[in-house]
Amino acid sequence: MNEIIAVRGATTIERDCEEEIVLKTTELIKALIDANEIGVKTRCVSVVISTTQDIRSFYPARAIRESGLINAPMFSCAEPNIEGALPLCIRIMLTLDGDVEQSAKHVYLHNAQTLRPDLK
Repeated sequence: MNEIIAVRGATTIERDCEEEIVLKTTELIKALIDANEIGVKTRCVSVVISTTQDIRSFYPARAIRESGLINAPMFSCAEPNIEGALPLCIRIMLTLDGDVEQSAKHVYLHNAQTLRPDLK
């Protein structure tokens, strides 16, 4: 039975530069694809990407689009500038449609693992 679900993921970069953003964003997308069987049992309907305001050198959405890993509409936005928030963080939410036999598998990499310690 087809079902619509949302899966979340996040990662951090070590410094604000194009190479780091491309590397960590594509690593996260690949992990989300593998964990949720995107392209096998589900298809990606849309992608929402947010970044902390200290990321300015490159668009994570562009990294995803140019990777060719997902072909879906993408929307980018900035996280609010909250004191004490995790810096240099890229968050992604995918809307999926398909034969979902299990619950969504969220992926948090690098320092973003601190956002969801329950998923370790």
